[in-house]
Amino acid sequence: MDRAVFLDRDGVINKDHGYVYQVDDFEYIEGVFDACLSLKAMGFKLAVVTNQSGIARGLYTEDDFHQLTEWMDWNFADKGVDLDGIYYCPHHETAGLGEYQCECECRKPKAGMFKTASQFLNLDLSSSVMVGDKRDDMLAAQTAGIPIRILVRTGKTVTEEAIAASTVVLDSIANVPDYLASLE
Repeated sequence: MDRAVFLDRDGVINKDHGYVYQVDDFEYIEGVFDACLSLKAMGFKLAVVTNQSGIARGLYTEDDFHQLTEWMDWNFADKGVDLDGIYYCPHHETAGLGEYQCECECRKPKAGMFKTASQFLNLDLSSSVMVGDKRDDMLAAQTAGIPIRILVRTGKTVTEEAIAASTVVLDSIANVPDYLASLE
Protein backbone atom coordinates (compact mmCIF):
# COMPACT_ATOMS: atom_id res chain seq x y z
CA MET A 1 0.00 0.00 0.00
CA ASP A 2 1.11 3.53 -0.73
CA ARG A 3 1.08 6.67 1.33
CA ALA A 4 -0.44 9.94 0.14
CA VAL A 5 -0.54 13.60 0.85
CA PHE A 6 -4.14 14.77 0.63
CA LEU A 7 -4.53 18.38 -0.45
CA ASP A 8 -7.51 20.62 0.03
CA ARG A 9 -7.84 22.88 -3.02
CA ASP A 10 -9.01 26.38 -2.09
CA GLY A 11 -6.57 27.87 0.41
CA VAL A 12 -3.90 25.20 -0.12
CA ILE A 13 -3.33 24.88 -3.89
CA ASN A 14 -4.90 28.21 -4.85
CA LYS A 15 -5.90 31.41 -3.10
CA ASP A 16 -9.46 31.18 -1.80
CA HIS A 17 -11.33 34.04 -3.45
CA GLY A 18 -14.66 32.37 -2.63
CA TYR A 19 -16.33 29.84 -4.95
CA VAL A 20 -13.49 29.75 -7.46
CA TYR A 21 -14.64 28.11 -10.69
CA GLN A 22 -13.07 30.13 -13.51
CA VAL A 23 -9.48 30.10 -14.75
CA ASP A 24 -9.30 33.89 -14.48
CA ASP A 25 -9.99 33.68 -10.72
CA PHE A 26 -7.57 30.80 -10.05
CA GLU A 27 -4.37 32.05 -8.43
CA TYR A 28 -1.82 29.46 -7.30
CA ILE A 29 -0.28 29.60 -3.83
CA GLU A 30 3.39 30.46 -4.14
CA GLY A 31 5.58 27.35 -4.06
CA VAL A 32 2.80 24.83 -4.66
CA PHE A 33 4.43 23.17 -7.69
CA ASP A 34 7.87 22.84 -6.09
CA ALA A 35 6.31 21.47 -2.90
CA CYS A 36 4.33 18.87 -4.85
CA LEU A 37 7.42 17.86 -6.85
CA SER A 38 9.26 17.34 -3.57
CA LEU A 39 6.41 15.33 -2.07
CA LYS A 40 6.32 13.06 -5.14
CA ALA A 41 10.11 12.62 -4.88
CA MET A 42 9.60 11.59 -1.23
CA GLY A 43 7.34 8.76 -2.44
CA PHE A 44 3.93 10.24 -1.72
CA LYS A 45 0.94 10.00 -4.00
CA LEU A 46 -0.99 13.27 -4.27
CA ALA A 47 -4.77 13.40 -3.96
CA VAL A 48 -6.93 16.51 -3.97
CA VAL A 49 -10.01 16.40 -1.71
CA THR A 50 -12.26 19.42 -2.04
CA ASN A 51 -15.72 20.47 -0.92
CA GLN A 52 -17.43 22.34 -3.77
CA SER A 53 -20.66 23.65 -2.27
CA GLY A 54 -20.80 26.29 -5.00
CA ILE A 55 -22.21 23.51 -7.19
CA ALA A 56 -24.89 22.74 -4.61
CA ARG A 57 -25.70 26.44 -4.25
CA GLY A 58 -26.18 26.84 -8.02
CA LEU A 59 -23.24 29.26 -8.36
CA TYR A 60 -21.56 27.08 -10.99
CA THR A 61 -22.09 23.65 -12.55
CA GLU A 62 -20.24 20.37 -12.24
CA ASP A 63 -19.13 20.94 -15.85
CA ASP A 64 -17.62 24.30 -14.79
CA PHE A 65 -15.79 22.53 -11.97
CA HIS A 66 -14.52 19.78 -14.30
CA GLN A 67 -13.26 22.31 -16.86
CA LEU A 68 -11.30 24.22 -14.21
CA THR A 69 -10.02 20.98 -12.69
CA GLU A 70 -8.79 19.72 -16.06
CA TRP A 71 -6.97 23.03 -16.61
CA MET A 72 -5.44 22.82 -13.11
CA ASP A 73 -4.41 19.18 -13.65
CA TRP A 74 -2.67 20.13 -16.92
CA ASN A 75 -0.86 22.97 -15.13
CA PHE A 76 0.50 20.46 -12.63
CA ALA A 77 1.47 18.02 -15.41
CA ASP A 78 3.27 20.83 -17.26
CA LYS A 79 5.35 21.37 -14.10
CA GLY A 80 6.17 17.65 -13.90
CA VAL A 81 3.64 16.80 -11.20
CA ASP A 82 1.07 14.05 -11.81
CA LEU A 83 -1.86 14.31 -9.42
CA ASP A 84 -2.94 10.77 -8.57
CA GLY A 85 -6.57 11.59 -7.83
CA ILE A 86 -8.99 14.49 -7.56
CA TYR A 87 -12.08 13.97 -5.40
CA TYR A 88 -14.84 16.48 -4.76
CA CYS A 89 -18.13 16.85 -2.97
CA PRO A 90 -20.82 18.86 -4.81
CA HIS A 91 -23.35 18.62 -1.95
CA HIS A 92 -24.53 20.80 0.90
CA GLU A 93 -27.00 19.61 3.52
CA THR A 94 -28.84 22.93 3.98
CA ALA A 95 -27.82 25.38 1.23
CA GLY A 96 -28.01 22.91 -1.64
CA LEU A 97 -30.52 23.05 -4.46
CA GLY A 98 -32.41 20.04 -5.78
CA GLU A 99 -30.47 16.79 -5.82
CA TYR A 100 -27.44 18.55 -4.33
CA GLN A 101 -29.21 19.28 -1.06
CA CYS A 102 -28.50 16.17 0.91
CA GLU A 103 -26.51 14.82 3.78
CA CYS A 104 -23.74 12.81 2.18
CA GLU A 105 -20.68 10.88 3.29
CA CYS A 106 -18.27 12.80 1.05
CA ARG A 107 -18.53 16.35 2.42
CA LYS A 108 -15.75 17.16 4.85
CA PRO A 109 -15.71 16.91 7.89
CA LYS A 110 -16.87 13.41 6.92
CA ALA A 111 -14.23 11.05 5.57
CA GLY A 112 -15.90 9.70 2.41
CA MET A 113 -13.48 11.25 -0.09
CA PHE A 114 -10.52 9.81 1.83
CA LYS A 115 -12.07 6.35 1.90
CA THR A 116 -12.81 6.47 -1.84
CA ALA A 117 -9.28 7.64 -2.63
CA SER A 118 -7.85 4.94 -0.38
CA GLN A 119 -9.72 2.22 -2.29
CA PHE A 120 -8.92 3.53 -5.79
CA LEU A 121 -5.27 4.39 -5.10
CA ASN A 122 -4.47 1.52 -2.70
CA LEU A 123 -3.50 3.87 0.12
CA ASP A 124 -2.49 3.28 3.69
CA LEU A 125 -4.30 6.13 5.43
CA SER A 126 -2.37 5.50 8.65
CA SER A 127 0.85 6.58 6.90
CA SER A 128 -0.72 9.44 4.96
CA VAL A 129 -0.87 13.21 5.47
CA MET A 130 -3.55 15.91 5.12
CA VAL A 131 -2.81 19.51 4.18
CA GLY A 132 -5.78 21.82 4.71
CA ASP A 133 -6.71 25.33 5.75
CA LYS A 134 -9.66 24.77 8.07
CA ARG A 135 -11.11 22.68 10.88
CA ASP A 136 -13.29 20.51 8.62
CA ASP A 137 -10.19 19.37 6.70
CA MET A 138 -8.49 18.37 9.93
CA LEU A 139 -11.56 16.59 11.33
CA ALA A 140 -12.15 14.64 8.11
CA ALA A 141 -8.54 13.47 8.09
CA GLN A 142 -8.74 12.57 11.77
CA THR A 143 -11.90 10.53 11.15
CA ALA A 144 -10.15 8.78 8.24
CA GLY A 145 -7.28 7.78 10.52
CA ILE A 146 -4.70 10.11 9.00
CA PRO A 147 -2.18 10.86 11.75
CA ILE A 148 -0.37 13.90 10.29
CA ARG A 149 -2.75 16.82 9.77
CA ILE A 150 -1.08 20.01 8.58
CA LEU A 151 -2.99 23.26 8.86
CA VAL A 152 -1.72 26.03 6.57
CA ARG A 153 -2.19 29.78 6.98
CA THR A 154 -2.79 30.53 3.27
CA GLY A 155 -6.55 30.03 3.33
CA LYS A 156 -9.25 30.57 5.92
CA THR A 157 -8.47 32.37 9.16
CA VAL A 158 -6.78 29.88 11.48
CA THR A 159 -9.09 29.12 14.41
CA GLU A 160 -8.38 27.55 17.78
CA GLU A 161 -10.65 24.63 16.82
CA ALA A 162 -8.66 24.03 13.64
CA ILE A 163 -5.37 24.22 15.53
CA ALA A 164 -6.69 21.73 18.11
CA ALA A 165 -7.57 19.21 15.37
CA SER A 166 -4.24 19.60 13.55
CA THR A 167 -0.81 18.14 14.19
CA VAL A 168 1.07 21.28 13.20
CA VAL A 169 0.43 24.73 11.72
CA LEU A 170 2.68 25.84 8.84
CA ASP A 171 2.73 29.04 6.81
CA SER A 172 1.94 27.32 3.48
CA ILE A 173 2.23 24.17 1.40
CA ALA A 174 5.75 25.36 0.49
CA ASN A 175 6.82 24.38 4.05
CA VAL A 176 5.30 20.87 3.99
CA PRO A 177 8.16 18.88 2.38
CA ASP A 178 10.76 20.16 4.87
CA TYR A 179 8.41 19.47 7.78
CA LEU A 180 7.76 15.90 6.61
CA ALA A 181 11.47 15.32 5.94
CA SER A 182 12.19 16.37 9.54
CA LEU A 183 9.93 13.54 10.77
CA GLU A 184 11.77 10.77 8.91
